[in-house]
Amino acid sequence: MDRVFKALADATRRELLDRLYERPGQTLTELIADLGMRRQSATKHLAILESAELVSTRWRGREKLHYLNPLPIAEIGRRWIDRFSEPRAEALLNLKQALEENEDE
Repeated sequence: MDRVFKALADATRRELLDRLYERPGQTLTELIADLGMRRQSATKHLAILESAELVSTRWRGREKLHYLNPLPIAEIGRRWIDRFSEPRAEALLNLKQALEENEDE
């Protein structure tokens, strides 16, 4: 998970993931078309994303297509976000309900 957090810590890499979410299966050229980023820089970012298993690739002839792999992000959500937010949300709902019941009295 450390690689995933490291990969997600960079705004450029998050932008690349957003673009792959919006349109899966892009080539490097398509992915960076209007970002003003050099291919070499984008390749380094994509290597980090691939290392974290956030991006998978597939060759179609001579083109390398990039796809978002949402599983590592879902695992982070399950392990770090859902676990902590669920009890708090339940407590807030219970508090809201209790306050509403007191208003009615």
